[in-house]
Amino acid sequence: MESALIIYFSRAGENYVSGTLQYLKKGNTEIAAETIQKLTGGKLFKVQPVVPYAEDYNTCIEEARQDQKKDARPGIAAMPDHLEQYDVIYLGYPNYWGTMPMHMFTLLETCGFAGKTIRPFCTHEGSGLGRSEQDIRRLCPDAVVEPGLAIHGTRIQPAGQEQVIREWLRRKKNGIRNTE
Repeated sequence: MESALIIYFSRAGENYVSGTLQYLKKGNTEIAAETIQKLTGGKLFKVQPVVPYAEDYNTCIEEARQDQKKDARPGIAAMPDHLEQYDVIYLGYPNYWGTMPMHMFTLLETCGFAGKTIRPFCTHEGSGLGRSEQDIRRLCPDAVVEPGLAIHGTRIQPAGQEQVIREWLRRKKNGIRNTE
């Protein structure tokens, strides 16, 4: 089994869920990342912004839109350590304006994932992966970027998407660890 690191950006607070605004104690992408961790045994790393987006959803998406419009590279509190020990990077994020939050651009440009296999996963409310896979390939030209998994955020909250995630992992080279 390959060694895996699960890097993700997630946001709790007020979120758009099935056409309404709801408060989430834990972000959808974090739930997906924890499921991948449970199934693969990989190590989790949460991307923490130096300046977090607002907890209010409408303010948050406007901040994210402005970051994207400026092609900003917002600060991240810490970067993952010892990347050389990982073969596979699971990269998780919500879809903001058709791609990843700009914090993920900062991470990808700073860390360098040459020689790594990147397996993106994205939570969304109808936009799928958008252009995020293309952005990852552009930012990490020396990595292998495999087809990602788009998870509808609404479906992850109540019961999770463990079976969908399990099937996606099963199609990957390293599979899932035997937890049964």
